[in-house]
Amino acid sequence: MIKLLIADNHPITRKGLEVLFSASPNVEIVGSLDDGEAILEFVKKNPVDIILTEADFPKLNGLTVLRYLKNDYPDIKTIIFSNQPEEVYAINTIKAGASGYLNKSVNVITITEAVSKVHDGGIYLSNELTQQLAFGTRVNKGGAYYKKLSTREAEVLKLLTVGRKNKEISKELDINEKTVSTYKARLMRKLKVTNLVDLVNQAKVTAEL
Repeated sequence: MIKLLIADNHPITRKGLEVLFSASPNVEIVGSLDDGEAILEFVKKNPVDIILTEADFPKLNGLTVLRYLKNDYPDIKTIIFSNQPEEVYAINTIKAGASGYLNKSVNVITITEAVSKVHDGGIYLSNELTQQLAFGTRVNKGGAYYKKLSTREAEVLKLLTVGRKNKEISKELDINEKTVSTYKARLMRKLKVTNLVDLVNQAKVTAEL
């Protein structure tokens, strides 16, 4: 029996996933949470095999959660379930410790297949992205920009695009503010902009290309 923890800050999404897996004879839903900090508290006290989680929590973002889990709970596998474009964020989430990436537009069969594959030790990415990686191609220009970013740079960029300040990013990622400023400078150089507003706008536009 797969012990599955669901985490998403949208109640309707959590409920839909609960209904989906309640009919599965191979999956037991052990918890349903609404923020990243709750994930870390839950796994301290409860056995979990797989976490199916959103990436964009208000308090503790998914990449930060992944880093903690990778260090402290390496046997727990995580699938990111997000609205963000797969070609932009999937590879960096895998590098950060995830075992799979699902866009929220996928059908219910794909979700169950991903959970089964990850439980069996596999990595789940869409067939399209898997083929691109195999043949060294990419979907769009947006992906090219993001391939230049390290996992930490992508993490900082993600927090900047949702309005986090340097001090908030520093606290969440456990780095000093000067380091955050250094990452911002690198991001501006790599994304070819000269100020924070353009950086955030470039990130959003690039993700839509």
